[in-house]
Amino acid sequence: MLLNGKGGICVSSVFIVEDDVKIRQELTRLLEKYGYTCASSDDFAHMPEVILKENPQLVLLDINLPVYDGYHICREIRRSSQLPIIIVTSRDSDVDELMSMSLGADDFITKPYNTQILLARIASVLKRAYPSEPVSILSHRGLELDLSRGTARFGENETELSKNELRILHVLLCNRGRIVSREEIMNDLWQSEEFVDDNTLTVNINRLRKKLDGIGVRDYLTTKRGLGYLV
Repeated sequence: MLLNGKGGICVSSVFIVEDDVKIRQELTRLLEKYGYTCASSDDFAHMPEVILKENPQLVLLDINLPVYDGYHICREIRRSSQLPIIIVTSRDSDVDELMSMSLGADDFITKPYNTQILLARIASVLKRAYPSEPVSILSHRGLELDLSRGTARFGENETELSKNELRILHVLLCNRGRIVSREEIMNDLWQSEEFVDDNTLTVNINRLRKKLDGIGVRDYLTTKRGLGYLV
């Protein structure tokens, strides 16, 4: 997902090119769970045209496909577009990866893949392809988050935050007034290339709460049971 100029999260659109219906459906469910919108098509004879007309922000592209293979589709897209493309395939030879990258693919992932690593790679490619102007300080309800210094300030009181605490508070402030799911927060933390599971997130949330309490920000982070967190 991408940050827009106002500091909110923009939903990223992903086009899935996969002829195995089961895999395509599983990928769609996974990505939608983490806040992406997905599109796909069975029109493999005209896939480059279908993709460009859909105008997604990223393409997940298999190599072994009916009519034309993924190499052809990648080549045709690159004739007119720099749309980010990640090859996702069971073909795992160095030649396949080299061919994919030489045709302009942005990344190469082999099946079977770890879903969290796939999500991290998608987020990384999107971040490189659509850089946004960073906002140094975010403010909400008297709390100031200084991203350049890694601190939270309330009145005259200030506390230093760990990298994970900073990212958690950042994503919550960017979505102030909206419930942010645990999955969304973990997906954002994965962009730092650190392993973050459900237990690790709970520990970081509790530490963040204590630090905010320590500078006088009481009950700032609200838990919505079964849904996520809200500021």
